[in-house]
Amino acid sequence: MSQTLEKLHDIEKNGYQIDFGNVFNHAFENYKKIALYAGLVLFIFSALFIVFASVSLVSILGVTEMTKELSPEKFKIENMSESNLLTLGAISIFISVLLSPFQAAFLKMTDHGERDEAFLVSSLFSYYKLPYLKEIIISTLLISTISFAQATLMSFLKFDILGTILTYFISFITLLTIPLIIFGNLNAIDAIKYSTKIVFKQPFILLGLIVVAIIGSFVGLIGCCIGIFFTLPFIYSMNYAIYSAIIGIENPVENE
Repeated sequence: MSQTLEKLHDIEKNGYQIDFGNVFNHAFENYKKIALYAGLVLFIFSALFIVFASVSLVSILGVTEMTKELSPEKFKIENMSESNLLTLGAISIFISVLLSPFQAAFLKMTDHGERDEAFLVSSLFSYYKLPYLKEIIISTLLISTISFAQATLMSFLKFDILGTILTYFISFITLLTIPLIIFGNLNAIDAIKYSTKIVFKQPFILLGLIVVAIIGSFVGLIGCCIGIFFTLPFIYSMNYAIYSAIIGIENPVENE
């Protein structure tokens, strides 16, 4: 049995202790090491993705039709046909799945920052290969599909606020899923299961840490919105710090 599984079984039986201040300090120190590099990567690849998506839509729909299709009124669920709603859901889930290995690489970046090691650009795509790719895709597909399904159902029932709360709740209880896959070598189902169990052991402390991380990451919106790209990595550092404090990093992940 791996060290990670032994730790997880112990947590199931005995729970765990986590110190808010220590985890926050760990996350902030780690963030300072990766902020500039991660921010530049996020800015460049976000710009490229937006350009690619815009060019693709213009090529397919044309400027006039694209403007009509992307109007806010079109995206209200009550104004959407069932087929359009399913199409929108499928596209959003597909994008989430497509980008999930790329996002997982930022957790790897935090690990390299922790060990003061260089992080190569090629490492951003290191999880687009087996064995991690399959598990990352399965976990993201399951979580995204469940979130979209319940949000759609709640909207049709006129419980939009409840749907939004449940979406955030699902994201919260599954926050350690990807770290458990890439650092703990768990499969998708086990990663989701143990992430949920871990969160329920200390929900209020973990919620506080995540809320602080989100607030900190959006500080970049003040003054110049471009700053969000350089504060957003704080969320990845917090996710890493939480995982490290609860489970520990068993072995450095090397997928160069």
